[in-house]
Amino acid sequence: MREVAFIKQNKEKWLNFEKAIFGPSLKNPDELASLYIHLVNDLSYAQTYYPKSKTILYLNNLAARAFQKIYKTKRDDTNKFLHFWKTEVPLLMHHYRRYVLYAFLIFGTFVAIGALSAAFDDTFVRLILGDHYVNLTLENIKDGDPVAIYKSGSNWGSFVGITMNNLFVGIKSFIYGLFGGIGTGIYMLHNGIMLGAFQYFFYEQGVFWESVRGIWIHGSMEIFAIIIEAAAGLILGASILFPKTYSRKTSFKLGLKDGMKILISTFPFTIAAGFLEGFVTRYSNTMPNILSVGIILITLGIISFYYIIYPRYVHKKALKNYGTI
Repeated sequence: MREVAFIKQNKEKWLNFEKAIFGPSLKNPDELASLYIHLVNDLSYAQTYYPKSKTILYLNNLAARAFQKIYKTKRDDTNKFLHFWKTEVPLLMHHYRRYVLYAFLIFGTFVAIGALSAAFDDTFVRLILGDHYVNLTLENIKDGDPVAIYKSGSNWGSFVGITMNNLFVGIKSFIYGLFGGIGTGIYMLHNGIMLGAFQYFFYEQGVFWESVRGIWIHGSMEIFAIIIEAAAGLILGASILFPKTYSRKTSFKLGLKDGMKILISTFPFTIAAGFLEGFVTRYSNTMPNILSVGIILITLGIISFYYIIYPRYVHKKALKNYGTI
């Protein structure tokens, strides 16, 4: 069958399915599952006979969206709160995994630019971090405690202030995605260059390891969460610039909704990072290396597992019940 005939034959069915999924009211789960099976069959047919067609992109995107709706609708007595963390967010992370990759690559590039700029320009670190911070840190290095600046103030005061600031950073990173993702990119540029220059500064002063074992106790979760929040901003921007088969309005609504869920999912990690910075980082110079390194690896492992490894598990588990997407 020619592709034009295939589209003509099934177009009305696909549009009706789209209305059933994204309309004001959903059909019951069994009907949706039945419609979904037909959609997957059409997708398989298109992949076999029209491997380079945009029809595959349309059907695959529709199937992925439908899968999320069906999986959510088929729940019976599952606690909504637990379902959000155990299933909904991981499925979103798997669906948008390439945006997470983009965010890591972009942020990593900016960190490298910041480090290289600091290496080739003696004034760059002061330009980025400010004279006050640089001078105070140099004094702390002379006193034998390079990260002493993170130990000022009370535990609770530091925890609350740092956490509120980091939550605000994450929210801004997402909201700036409204500018077609460019705003999020610029925000990543700012934070990435600052991190690169900051870390190179400690390397240049010969206290790189001391800074790592102290700052990254809270930095592992904090920076990772910022990157995930940036990915949410890129998702929002892409929903505006690249609506694909949806209307721009519908695409924006989906991007906003999914991005918001991903953003919210980072809040517990941001709060945990603030707690570590307020209560644990200040003791980094007195704790043994194995303890500080252990905390870094554990925190990095937890957030990496949730956003990278666990989504694959949830996706594979769901596929056993609903077929290939």
